[in-house]
Amino acid sequence: MAQIVITAIGSAGDVHPFLAIGRTLMQRGHRVVFCTHPPFAPLVEAEGFAFVPIGTAQEYEEALANPALWNPRTSFRVLWKVIAPSIRPHVDALSSLLTDDTVMLGSLWAFAARIVQEVHGTPYVSVQVSPSTLLSGHSPPTHKRFTVPMWLPLQVRIASMRLIEKAVLDPALGPALNGVRTEIGLAPARRILGKWLHSPDGVLCLFPDWFAKPQPDWPANRFLCGFPLPVEPSATPLDDDLADFLSSGAPPVVFTAGSTLIDEAAYFGAVEETLRLTGARAIVLTRSQPASLLANPGVRVRPFVPMHTLLPRCAAIVHHGGIGTAALAFASGIPQVVTPFAHDQFDNAARIEKTGCGGRIDGPVNGRAIATALRHVTRDTGVAAQCVIARQRIVAEPNACVAASQYIERFVPSVPAVAELESSA
Repeated sequence: MAQIVITAIGSAGDVHPFLAIGRTLMQRGHRVVFCTHPPFAPLVEAEGFAFVPIGTAQEYEEALANPALWNPRTSFRVLWKVIAPSIRPHVDALSSLLTDDTVMLGSLWAFAARIVQEVHGTPYVSVQVSPSTLLSGHSPPTHKRFTVPMWLPLQVRIASMRLIEKAVLDPALGPALNGVRTEIGLAPARRILGKWLHSPDGVLCLFPDWFAKPQPDWPANRFLCGFPLPVEPSATPLDDDLADFLSSGAPPVVFTAGSTLIDEAAYFGAVEETLRLTGARAIVLTRSQPASLLANPGVRVRPFVPMHTLLPRCAAIVHHGGIGTAALAFASGIPQVVTPFAHDQFDNAARIEKTGCGGRIDGPVNGRAIATALRHVTRDTGVAAQCVIARQRIVAEPNACVAASQYIERFVPSVPAVAELESSA
């Protein structure tokens, strides 16, 4: 078949969807090479993929542990300082991997793959894990620091987004990116996030149109495959204590901040206050050991529990706004309360709220606000109805990993044309 070279840059929420798609591609007979950060090597190799590191484990762990990465005022600048030095080495690494039947697949920050496409003509499918980085004037993304208001006339919104690109984004990204391009002999890139990063071959969006309606100024060659949830052959068993806990009382509420670096004292304090005010039982997913929560008989603390097994048995989930967590909540048919901290989480939170399947809390996390939101989403019959609809949509939709794989196969010269996929335009 073909060699698929995947570049996945970011946190676990950015990497896991590519693992699921890569698994499906391998099942369909393709060879998969997976380029990502070293801490993900065990997961990559467990799938049987060839692993190529991007940067070092120390660099990655230091970046995730930097509070500035999770501050909306500084996150973009800090993230770019981590990514920029890796572009040229990864261009060289990708170039050494190319074969006649290679197709590249890359996440938002896979700038090296986009450059390799320009230099070698290798087919490349750029991927949007979430809709927030599709910089649309028709439907501007929601951000903590600044959101272009929808009440502005369309042409003003479009002009505002272009101004943000010209005055903020290109000056931040351009010097490092275009320095590499100059070394290679390429002209400078402009409208880097608004246009250049989108592959002229294909743009794969890992979400359905009911979560983010396609806009006229999104790339015309886009394809929305839906949420790429992992396909599990059977339910992953829970540990005995957790299974007994779930069976012994009312369905609990799940609390998770994902891989976000948080103020743990404030966050766990908010969880405790929420539980006092609501009387709810809880499962808190964290690698920490919060003593007061561990001592609460109505709480279980775990570093990890498979969400596809856990969520259908829970009353609701309070989470950070990661799109993977949101997708699993939609698939389980449970309401969501979103407490976004940084990056695409604010836009995801706004879209979750718009679906009617939950609510969002802007501003510092506090127990009173979470308790109020939880009461609403767990008691409102309208929210319950929308959660059922979301679950039914996901069940009825084609398997997103298969749909994504079929789309990627369009660009493999050695693979016969697959059945034409319905356009998501």
